[in-house]
Amino acid sequence: MADEALAEAWKKAGKEITKGKNEGALQTLRLADPQASDAMTGRLVGEALWNIAKSNDSRSDYRKAAMFLREANKKNPKDKKTGELYNKIRNEMQDKRIGETLIPKLFNNGGPTLAGIVAILGGFVLVLAIIMIANTESTTTDTIELNLSWSEGGVDKQGVVVIELYPDEAPVHAENFKQLVSQGKYDGTMFHRVIDDFMIQGGDFTSGNGQGGHAIIWDGYCNGQPKASSSDCPADQWTIGDEADNGLIHTPCSISMAKTSPAHTGGSQFFLIPSDSTPDWLDGVHTVFGNITSGCDHVTAISQVATGQNDKPVGDVIIESAVFLGSEEVDPWYKFW
Repeated sequence: MADEALAEAWKKAGKEITKGKNEGALQTLRLADPQASDAMTGRLVGEALWNIAKSNDSRSDYRKAAMFLREANKKNPKDKKTGELYNKIRNEMQDKRIGETLIPKLFNNGGPTLAGIVAILGGFVLVLAIIMIANTESTTTDTIELNLSWSEGGVDKQGVVVIELYPDEAPVHAENFKQLVSQGKYDGTMFHRVIDDFMIQGGDFTSGNGQGGHAIIWDGYCNGQPKASSSDCPADQWTIGDEADNGLIHTPCSISMAKTSPAHTGGSQFFLIPSDSTPDWLDGVHTVFGNITSGCDHVTAISQVATGQNDKPVGDVIIESAVFLGSEEVDPWYKFW
């Protein structure tokens, strides 16, 4: 299953590169193979970075692209496409007088050059700086578990979906969702709207039909209108401000906030994107605030259940329970690409 998901990510990233959506391709690859451990991932990352380097004439992006293509070529020297790309970017960099590295010659005739001596001394300082940075910089993630039940072809099904929230990129949305989960607001609620090849939507904990629900934290908005104080707005009309320009996009198996109108009307309703959907027309409009790390196959199965009027599932799709599993701080090495 993992291999199939990775292959699908490669296919999607390749299409995005062809369409000029190079940043989107990098995001797709980060989610699928964050360590860039597979040669194919490295080749696609290198190709996307090369396109970015061409557009902004960035020497650093050229070097990053060359590095990924070089490593991909080492991992799979039989891949002629990678070899061709690596040779082409090296030729282009030579024409532009861009070296693959910034490191000058450090040794000559067995001894250090002046640059080598400076590098050795600077290396100690750099190591200390790296240690300090490693101890202070991190990315926080919150983990949520949804226990779901539904009917598929007359057979009762159950499944667990694990969601990783991104409070660094979408702090308000992540905290609002976490508090709704922690207070049990989603327990026993339904996914009231299901559209195949698109998404499944739930989170209306007040009416259950998509007409209710609200934010659980005060963010300065009352039905999308700014208010100075929460005392100026009934709690059942609290909404949160958009964080749609946080760099996260609507990829397969992501979670995003539903809204009732264009701006600042997110509350408690959310939607999960199945593995066969990429609704990129929602990018920059709806806020992506997390990603499904396990159980996306259940979301895909639910997206295919029979529906009736207003896309309501014929059989109930229920969140039996939603549980906050905890927070974790991580510092992924791939941040720079």
